[in-house]
Amino acid sequence: MYMWRERIKGDTAVDVVDTGLSPLDFVDGFKIRPGFFRMNGAYETSNGVSFTINSHGATRCTLLLFRPMEKEPYARIPYPDSYRIGDTYSMLVFDIKITDFEYAFSFDGEYDPAKGLLFNKDNVILDPYAKAVTGQRNWGDKPEGSDNFVYKARVVKSNFNWGDVKQLEKPMEDLVIYETHVRGFTKDPSSNVAAPGTFAGLREKIPYLKDLGINAIELMPIFEFDEMESARVVDGVQLYNYWGYNTVSFFAPNTSYASQEEHHREGDELKALIKELKQNGIEVILDVVFNHTAEGNENGPCFSFKGIDNNVYYMLTPDGYYYNFSGCGNAMNCNHPVVRNFIIDCLRHWAVEYRVDGFRFDLASILGRDQNGAPMANPPILESLAFDPILGKLKLIAEAWDAGGLYQVGSFPSWNKWAEWNGRYRDDMRCFLKGDDGAAGNAITRITGSRDLYNPASRGHKASVNFLTCHDGFTLYDLYSYNEKHNEKNGWNNSDGDNNGHSWNCGAEGETDDPAINGLRCRLIKNAFAALLCSRGPAMFFAGDEFCNTQFGNNNAYCQDNIISWLDWTRLDKHKEVHDFVRHMIKFRKEHPILRKMTKPSSCQLPEISIHNGSPFNANTDFRTKLIGIMFAGRNETDTDDDIVFYCMNAYWEPLVMQLPVLPNGRKWIVDVNTNVEYKDDENFMEKTEIIGENTIRVPGRTTIILVAE
Repeated sequence: MYMWRERIKGDTAVDVVDTGLSPLDFVDGFKIRPGFFRMNGAYETSNGVSFTINSHGATRCTLLLFRPMEKEPYARIPYPDSYRIGDTYSMLVFDIKITDFEYAFSFDGEYDPAKGLLFNKDNVILDPYAKAVTGQRNWGDKPEGSDNFVYKARVVKSNFNWGDVKQLEKPMEDLVIYETHVRGFTKDPSSNVAAPGTFAGLREKIPYLKDLGINAIELMPIFEFDEMESARVVDGVQLYNYWGYNTVSFFAPNTSYASQEEHHREGDELKALIKELKQNGIEVILDVVFNHTAEGNENGPCFSFKGIDNNVYYMLTPDGYYYNFSGCGNAMNCNHPVVRNFIIDCLRHWAVEYRVDGFRFDLASILGRDQNGAPMANPPILESLAFDPILGKLKLIAEAWDAGGLYQVGSFPSWNKWAEWNGRYRDDMRCFLKGDDGAAGNAITRITGSRDLYNPASRGHKASVNFLTCHDGFTLYDLYSYNEKHNEKNGWNNSDGDNNGHSWNCGAEGETDDPAINGLRCRLIKNAFAALLCSRGPAMFFAGDEFCNTQFGNNNAYCQDNIISWLDWTRLDKHKEVHDFVRHMIKFRKEHPILRKMTKPSSCQLPEISIHNGSPFNANTDFRTKLIGIMFAGRNETDTDDDIVFYCMNAYWEPLVMQLPVLPNGRKWIVDVNTNVEYKDDENFMEKTEIIGENTIRVPGRTTIILVAE
């Protein structure tokens, strides 16, 4: 028998396992006994450490103990045969202190690549359940291309005090999601934070985020990854795997994102960030990468799953090579029962230990493939996550496509629990907002909830995460500053990145001093935010778009750890007009629930959603339609009055006339937003709307006007 108890050390309560157990065996100078078979990974006890790991194909497992920072183990402790039950090896080693060692494993077994078997007792294997990885502390320190680098793990104490912090459980449709990269958010000196490029640096910016009004932040990968994978120098500039879609360890936070060393308490700085975000009403969503790992294909390293059960964790061809639906060398075999359990354990860990509110799954369509790569109708892993008792109320967001050509926007298996990045929204809205012919009908469909993709009777608009920009592609400023991508600094002769971004430079490629072009770009950016924040479904935008951050035309900045990817906070003052407009629109969205969701019917019997393309209740569109009008009507949040909002957008370059529907009960239309006004302060977005007749306005070219009923 054993039990958890709380050991008081100073002012800190430390959770340890009080075993009350005694050694049963003595191996290579260490007292041992069978460990905790149902607790994968390494756990500190009152008198030692339990180490548990699983392998189906191995014939033998050995625990390796290292002195901190040393490459060769000082101890090799083989697991006795009696310490294996099924495929699980578990051993409690007595009288060792977690501060005195780092650990890894080695596995013996058959080596036959054609069968997918890669066992080699000389390989040092990282614990897949490791809570901290050594040798990754300082960004870029790992020797480039080093064949001798060894991944090892530390045992981590779980003693963070969460106080009364709880899951916020905001309704999905109420979210305004801010996607950002932890390092790039504050790494530039213009951020003026004490700990640039770290979790602590992001924490310093919480007042800014709260003032902006966002209520969810989506963090690009923060699991331990290898930034030196494919590192290279181009034109004298060091390039990295900067984005982090290259996971080394799924249970461990990226230690280079911590401002201070956290040996044996890794994750505390991240937890402090999450705690303060939640205390300020901001949910935390993690971008997770279960479609592939940093081990790559047959030419990649073997430091984890390959050495444990290569033919279990990866999708392999009949001759033992790797399917590559991720575009990154391998694809995880997510629907194998072992891998499925691993993924669930991992997400539960982040939900319980880090109290995150949801996950965005990179290239999530891979999670819906079977071991041969074929799409499945009801993938077990997706169903398990949807109904898991710990994860069931967390946000589950799919990037509903993969590099193998599987595109599932609108058809991703969901059980009414999964939401999706709506790539159709991005593409259709980009076309309409820049004035393309034949785009109006699709734009209306997207703004009103993409009902062609998400049936209101089942998933509904809450499944549609609407976005115009994300980390992958142009920033919003660049979308209206460049006709072509400019990825030359990536070193691939501008061959990488999307070639169909639906961008428009407004008359000059890149930066210009032309006030007319700059004014047009500003208006188009405001139009984009107005559309996004008046659309049904959760809204998401990329960090820095609210103050016109630029990547200088690079639409695939995955390797740029420099000002190309870092936020330039000097642009906040330069583009204050756009920032204040975005803040106003987020506030406007929160004040008008009818924009976000169906409410109780309006007392004046107006339909919930109606279309008015130039004239009342004209829902017709054709190839030349540029002026659209959408009216949302229902009750307000407190059910005390009607909530009626009219969104109109003229995507044409010349003024067009909009005849507004007549409001009942003596109500009048009041302009709240006009993206064509001269900016004066943070509330001046409504003046100069030209009234040319009763309920009739002239909408200037490339302008959005939003009215409310008063």
